[in-house]
Parts: sequence; structure tokens; C-alpha cells
Amino acid sequence: KGAKAGDIITVGEYSDFDFSVEYNIEPGCNSGIKYFYTKYATGENLGLEYQILDDQLAEDNKKANHLCGSFYDVFPPNESIKKVNAPGQWNSIRIVSKGKKVEHWLNGVKIVKFIRGEKAYTDGVALSKFNKTVPAFGMIDKGHILLQEHGGVISFRNIKIKLL
Repeated sequence: KGAKAGDIITVGEYSDFDFSVEYNIEPGCNSGIKYFYTKYATGENLGLEYQILDDQLAEDNKKANHLCGSFYDVFPPNESIKKVNAPGQWNSIRIVSKGKKVEHWLNGVKIVKFIRGEKAYTDGVALSKFNKTVPAFGMIDKGHILLQEHGGVISFRNIKIKLL
């Protein structure tokens, strides 16, 4: 914490995949896993983000679509079924992408699902901070997977990518 760290990014790019990882955060931590991560024509490196957050103590906990498990700034997780272990305990994440269908799983429970390009998706992106990207945000065919360093202490283990 407080040291210069950095993101961890895959060498390869992925489109249809089943990605799983376990993570453990310190209280107040904000991090994430970005997928379909690439450089956009607008000049930024961006990716769809599975938000990892201490929902209780992190600063970015004011919007539902910023909470742990969300598709960051676009879709909130289903809080009625979400079960997240407290900071200091391990949680498991799974991200499944097949064609345009995407699922976010947390501790064995599917908490977000969407189809890239459908109306609900484009409406959500239009209301997000990603609404001006070129090409349209998240509509690329493939991209890298990135484990985000965002200033807090986070540990990852059992990282697996299965091609579908």
C-alpha cells in the first residue's frame, strides 16, 4: 500500500472465455477485473470492469452500479442474492463471456448478466462515463484481461482462463 505497483494484464486477448479467480482485500479497498481491455480510438485504454470493492468502507460505494460484483458504472449486482465475504476473507469470482452474453458470478452465485449490444446494455452505457468511446464501449470482438491495482491492498490466487 502506498508503493508503486501496477496492473497485471494478460499477454493474449480473449473473446469467449470462462475466467475465475479468488481475491482477498483489505478494508476500504477498491479494485477490479477488466476484460475486453484494449486501446480505444478515443485514446484511452478501457475494459468492461467487474468491480471489486469493500461495499461498507470504500469511498466509491454511493452508487449501486459501483458496488462489488457490478459491471462498473453500467449494471449493479443483484443485491438480493449477492453474498460477499468481508475484507480479510477470500471470495471467488467468475466471469463468463460467450458471444455477446456476459455473466458475473460471486462466490458461486450469478449476480449480473447482460448481452453486449442489446438495448439494456446500450442504455446503461449511455448513462455511464463510457458513453463517448469510439468504437462503442465494450463492443470490440476481443481484448485482454486485467487485474487492477487501484491503490489498496488486494491479493489474487487460483487465476484460471478457459477458452470457450
